[in-house]
Amino acid sequence: MRGRITQMPRNNTQIGSAVKGDWVLDFEQGSERHIDPLMGWTSSSDMQTQVRLTFETKEAALAYALKHGIEVIVQAASPRKPNIRPGGYGENFSTSRREPWSH
Repeated sequence: MRGRITQMPRNNTQIGSAVKGDWVLDFEQGSERHIDPLMGWTSSSDMQTQVRLTFETKEAALAYALKHGIEVIVQAASPRKPNIRPGGYGENFSTSRREPWSH
């Protein structure tokens, strides 16, 4: 059995850098997917792809994988770029604007 350990990204509505995402263990697909002829849904006989285990730390996820004999690949989270733009909502109503703000 093979799997992948990644860090879940934060939700877009969360503000601040103190809250980090949990670490997730996802299993790789073990069998082919096929299209159901009646409904057209994609299905598979492999139930492991539907399992997603969450852990508080990367070390806990690795310990679980080693204990249960799961080969894992650890993917580090990409650093998040700050979305800071100069000014803000108050700039729309500034008296020093070059052109008037309108709807």
